[in-house]
Amino acid sequence: MIDSPEVIPETLRDRDQWVCWREEKRDGKPTKIPVTPGAGGFASATASETWASFEAALDYSETEHADGIGFVFTDDDPIVGVDLDDCRDPETGDVDDAALDIIERLDSYTEVSPSGTGYHVLITGALPEGRNRRGSVELYDTARFFTVTGDHVEWTPTRVARRQDALTAIHREYVQDTERDTASEFEQRGGVDDESPTTDAVDVNVDVDLEDEDLLEKARNASNGEKFERLWNGNTVGYDSQSEADMALCCLLAFWTGGDRTQMEQLFRQSGLMREKWDEVHYADGSTYGEKTIERAIATTSEFYDPDAGDDAADPHGVPDGVATGGTPGDADRSRAYLAEKNRLLSERVDELEATLEQKTERIETLEAEIERLTDELTARDGETVQSHKEDSGTAGETGDDSEPASLLHRFFGGQSE
Repeated sequence: MIDSPEVIPETLRDRDQWVCWREEKRDGKPTKIPVTPGAGGFASATASETWASFEAALDYSETEHADGIGFVFTDDDPIVGVDLDDCRDPETGDVDDAALDIIERLDSYTEVSPSGTGYHVLITGALPEGRNRRGSVELYDTARFFTVTGDHVEWTPTRVARRQDALTAIHREYVQDTERDTASEFEQRGGVDDESPTTDAVDVNVDVDLEDEDLLEKARNASNGEKFERLWNGNTVGYDSQSEADMALCCLLAFWTGGDRTQMEQLFRQSGLMREKWDEVHYADGSTYGEKTIERAIATTSEFYDPDAGDDAADPHGVPDGVATGGTPGDADRSRAYLAEKNRLLSERVDELEATLEQKTERIETLEAEIERLTDELTARDGETVQSHKEDSGTAGETGDDSEPASLLHRFFGGQSE
């Protein structure tokens, strides 16, 4: 039973993609079986006739025939669900590092799963191709349903946010990354994992040896200097959240410092993005938000500034220099593929923004029409009220004003004889 259904984002509630579920034993294990709201038969994540509105599902979930409600993912919506299992202590609420990292980076509506031992994160975006599950992390965007509890994690947003960049990175790091598998297998064999992808990246540290002022001047004069300057001044326009802007600036700093964590830390603290959250402990290992952001930035930066090469214009996330200037045929193919994919993503983003703008414009026009209607109605009512007062005032002049004094005189003198 959901105590506060209004906490569930309207983006989800407005879609008729809801089912109920009940728990049954299958092969000795508790399994959540989808149920058609109202009818009670088995529902299917691929049969829309077995789905219903949010209200219908909610009503049926309060009967003895269902234990809860669920949202169905389809190809016709942009909703992606991130399922994090066995990562939360239901008694203490403690969360493991990996789950906390994913939740913070996605920065969207998150709730505790029915068991209390996991989380469900809902975002909008396009699920990258490839596998969608590894270990306790699962990603879904079609032909599945998510149980929805309404047990919102209060420090996460109340809306389903678009997080394409974060989704792509998380898919790569936690689901698709074969190096992470290798490290995990190494741990299982009893090895000491000193060479995880993150550790390797953090230990890069190219010897750049630039003073802060010299480094900042080079960064500002580079081909992406405007981007650097905006972020340095605290401008987060173009980013879905400040956390993404923090990461973007840290990636640029990683490039220019050669992955020097100490210098990155010093520089970021001078930037307009610096805030109290930077020093807050957000991870079970005692790491702060800032420390993890720097660590991830170094891990995801593929190139570092080389003073000997004299290239002050490279972008840590741009096309590699060898490819951009014409390397091997294979490099050229990769360059074209990279640019084609980047253009595709940008085109999709533009289309989405235009669609959103159109929807908001329509909404504004609807609201303006409603305001005009209400204004006219209020004006008409005011006119009726004024007229009513005039009429009442005229009646009082004819009867009440004359009769009241006469009545008072009669009561005063009526009992006395002449």
